[in-house]
Amino acid sequence: MTGPKSATLMDVARLARVSTATVSRVVNSSGTVRSVTRSRVLRAIEELDYRPDERARALARGESRTLGMIVSNLKNDFFLDIFQALEGEARRWGYDVVVANTDYHAGRLVSCVRSMVARRVAGLALVVTELEPELAQELGEQPLPVVLYDVGLPAPNVTKIQISDYQSTRRIVEYLYTHGHRRFAFVGHHTGHDPLQARQRAFLEAMRDYGSQVSYKLVADSDSPYGGLRATRQILGSGFRPTAVVCLNDYMALGVLKGLREAGLEVPRDVSVTGFDDVSLAKFANPALTTMAVPRDWIGRSAAAALIPDANGGNLGREIQVDPELLIRESTGPAPTLDDPVGDPVS
Repeated sequence: MTGPKSATLMDVARLARVSTATVSRVVNSSGTVRSVTRSRVLRAIEELDYRPDERARALARGESRTLGMIVSNLKNDFFLDIFQALEGEARRWGYDVVVANTDYHAGRLVSCVRSMVARRVAGLALVVTELEPELAQELGEQPLPVVLYDVGLPAPNVTKIQISDYQSTRRIVEYLYTHGHRRFAFVGHHTGHDPLQARQRAFLEAMRDYGSQVSYKLVADSDSPYGGLRATRQILGSGFRPTAVVCLNDYMALGVLKGLREAGLEVPRDVSVTGFDDVSLAKFANPALTTMAVPRDWIGRSAAAALIPDANGGNLGREIQVDPELLIRESTGPAPTLDDPVGDPVS
C-alpha cells in the first residue's frame, strides 16, 4: 500500500488556473506576476501542501545541488563511513554527492579535483593523504567551498578538519610501554604522505625516547588486510619477535591479526595489536581491536555542513581540531616474559 501522492507543479497550476510557467515564477521569485495571480498561486500551494523540488529549482537558477567527495581508498571502511555520513547530511539539505577514488595516487587526485570543478559541484571534500602543496594552493583559489581532512591549510574558502595523528600515536605507544612492552613493530602504508608520516614519526620518536630499553622494526605495505598480513610475515620472517604491533590503521590490523594466528601466536597473550580509526569491523575482530576512535560520522556531517551555504552560515576558512579517543579492547594486554634479551633496535 502506497502513501498519498505528492502534489506536482501541474496540480498547483490547475487549481490556481494558471500556467505551470507562472507557478514556477512564483515559486522561484523570478519574473513578473500580478499580485492577484501570485496570491491565487500561493493559496493553491498551501491547499495542496506542494513542496518544490529543490534540485529542479536550483537547476532553473543555474545552481548546483551536487557535492563532490574524493577519497584515497574507498575499500577501507574508514573512508566509506565518512562518505555515508556526508551523503546523509547532504541529502537532508537537498544535495546529491558524487565520489571519486584515488588509490593514493597524487596524479589521480589532481585529475579528480579538476573533473569535479568542471562538473561545477557546489562544494568539494577531500579525505585524502596525498595532497601536494601545488594542488592545495589551487584549491584555495577556487570560488567554491572546500573541506580538507588531515592535509593542507585553511583558506578563506577552505575548512580543514585536523586529527591529532602524532599525539594519538604517542598515546598508543605509551599505553603499550606502561604494560611492559619493549619489543615493538610498526605496520604502515604510504608513510611518505603527511598524516601517515606523522603517525610513523610519533612511533619512531617514542622509540628513540625510550632508547636502549626497546627494540623495534618498521614495515610498510598496501592499505589493506592483505598488506597487514604480508607485513606480519615479513616481520616474523626476519627473526624479530615483537610483543606489540602498532598498526597505522584498523584495516591493516585485521591482516596483522590473521598473520599472527598463522604463525601460532595468540593475541594478546603473545603479541598485543593496536589499530587506528575504530572502523565498524574493529569491535568484531577476533579479538576485538584496541584502537584510536576517530569520529567518522561527525567528520562526515561536519564536512557536509561546511560545504552547504544554508548549513554553514558563511562559517568557512577555519581549522577544526579533533582528538581521537583510545578504546581499550581485547587485542592488548601485558607483555609476555621473554627469555631472550631485547637487543639493539632493528630498522
